[in-house]
Amino acid sequence: MTEDQVETAAETVSEEDDNYVLSPKTVAAILYAVDVQDRERLIELMEPLHAADIADMLEQINAFDRLRLIKLYDREFDGEILSELDESIREEVISILNPEVLADAVRELDSDDVVDLLEDLEEGDREAILDVLEDSDRIAVQQSLTYPEYSAGRLMQREVVMAPEHWNVGEAIDYLRDQDDLPDQFYHIIMVDPRLRPVGKIALGKLMASRREVLLDSIKDDSFHVIPVTRDEGDVAYAFNQYHLISAPVVDETERLVGVITIDDAMAVLDEEHEEDILRLAGVGEESSLSDTIIETTKKRIPWLVVNLGTAALAATVIAQFEDTIAALVALAVLMPIVASMGGNAGTQSLTVAVRALATRDLTGSNAFRVIRREMFVGLLNGLILAVPLAMVTALLFGSPLLGFVIGVALIINLFVAALSGVGIPILLEKLGVDPALASGVFVTTVTDVIGFFAFLGLATVILL
Repeated sequence: MTEDQVETAAETVSEEDDNYVLSPKTVAAILYAVDVQDRERLIELMEPLHAADIADMLEQINAFDRLRLIKLYDREFDGEILSELDESIREEVISILNPEVLADAVRELDSDDVVDLLEDLEEGDREAILDVLEDSDRIAVQQSLTYPEYSAGRLMQREVVMAPEHWNVGEAIDYLRDQDDLPDQFYHIIMVDPRLRPVGKIALGKLMASRREVLLDSIKDDSFHVIPVTRDEGDVAYAFNQYHLISAPVVDETERLVGVITIDDAMAVLDEEHEEDILRLAGVGEESSLSDTIIETTKKRIPWLVVNLGTAALAATVIAQFEDTIAALVALAVLMPIVASMGGNAGTQSLTVAVRALATRDLTGSNAFRVIRREMFVGLLNGLILAVPLAMVTALLFGSPLLGFVIGVALIINLFVAALSGVGIPILLEKLGVDPALASGVFVTTVTDVIGFFAFLGLATVILL
């Protein structure tokens, strides 16, 4: 790449706001600066980029380029980049960073980001990061790490802006102006009683719009949700989404204020849960990443492939029971995949809707029967609509109206069963305490294959032989 090409690529940095994705030219310009060890040029190219974009680039490039880039970027490495990095390469990046650079980067982070950073590190790396924190910050982070994993205590940040409930607007504003260590971002002031128990919150917009003599108690928000420190983070994210929360105070077992959770952290949890559901449905592991090695990827995928091999063997056993029927009517072997494939697709449709509805808590015990009934009728109707043309085409191609009738009826049966199992199996698994996204796909595929083959070959045996 020539110098002129690098200049052209650099111009694309200013265009990133249009599509929110780093262009290949921008990445190429950055890697060229790394190749020629031009640190000033690298800093110039990286400076306009958001920390999330830099993190994405580090995840996309290979390990060798990642090592060289981080080494050359050195002291410009920002703590926000660490918090945006995927867990799969975060530890690798930390091991590359100069200890002093790492210390400065960690000090820039809020306590919740530091906790998130430490959760997945080895004990030695964790202690090294804790050692660079100030005493007060280290104690706060260590206390957060004592709370259960995936709890509100791990999710919250300890930096909280609070005010006594008897203050007025002027006192609160003067207090905020006098503070040197306010969080970088906060949305509410938490009102507390003398025992540090939260009694309300005030939005900053409402605070600034009120006269100085107005009491805080008179302008506090009507909707006020307090989150126990041990509450599961999935429940926290659901509450934020359900009640349109921007921030919420977190309390310990004595109901004292210990932290606050903000919307960005809650939405990150929702995003992670949705990603896990998708990966589990596909049977590729809940923490799969494009940066995983071949061995790591294989280890995550092979278990469910082994399970699928077992379920396929079960379907093959059903087919083996009708060996004579297939031998007498070779056309059955040609048509069998149609029934199984259609059933699998229909089951996946119902399964996806059901798992998503369970995750968002739209599907509950109160409406489960109605949803199951709806899916059953949808499966039956889809079967009828598709069975007629399939039966007609089969009859014309193979010259056998009875064969067309058999495959049409088998398709109706399998689509009905697929719709029923697609929504029924996830509901049953959740009742049994098993994650529906983890195992539903295997069971639904097995049911549709077995029922599809059995219905088609069984009807053919009875009607055609």
